[in-house]
Amino acid sequence: MQIPHFPEAHHPLVKSLFHLSDQELLALFQNHSDSGKYFTAIFCRYSPIVYTLIQHSARSPVQADYLFALTWRHIYYELGGLNLYDNSNTESLTLQNWLINMTAYCINETELPPTEAIHYSLKTTSPPLWCYVEQALEQLLPILRLIVLMAQTFHWSETRIAAYLQAEGEVITPDEVANFLQEGYRMLEEKLPTDIRAIYLDENVTPPSRPYKY
Repeated sequence: MQIPHFPEAHHPLVKSLFHLSDQELLALFQNHSDSGKYFTAIFCRYSPIVYTLIQHSARSPVQADYLFALTWRHIYYELGGLNLYDNSNTESLTLQNWLINMTAYCINETELPPTEAIHYSLKTTSPPLWCYVEQALEQLLPILRLIVLMAQTFHWSETRIAAYLQAEGEVITPDEVANFLQEGYRMLEEKLPTDIRAIYLDENVTPPSRPYKY
């Protein structure tokens, strides 16, 4: 398995941060939760190491890609509280060593589903985008979030989604599902950090009707 290439590493917003130290990137990430470029820069810097560790532990490339994304999602949520200079440590921890430890933890603790049950595509959705889309999804109304997930994860049609919701007691038509879906996509993109939209979605171009894959 080859280490994947991530085009966001060449985006000007990300490249402009490459001269910063790990500690500076970490501090900026922790102090600017409304920006996504700092996490993306950390990801671009260390994704080769993380993927190299993971590719030897997965049975298939699909599982490796999924575990890679899950590991970066775990890293994303843990980074907010990371202190590399904890006074309880006799030696200061480096970000690289911490990331290696987090990767080992995810390799050992994550129970991967069979390949055919994995819907995630690394080529379609880079882990930083996945993290921020997931964060944005959590801010949607439950009905919008459910409809978007059914359309994107299971590729259900508006008719099938409507039938499922009707069986659950929701009075809704396929046309209303289509409207909810478009509203969900619009709100989802609105709730993404501006720099994440600039890095991953060309804001000067009208996005496709179904821009995200999970």
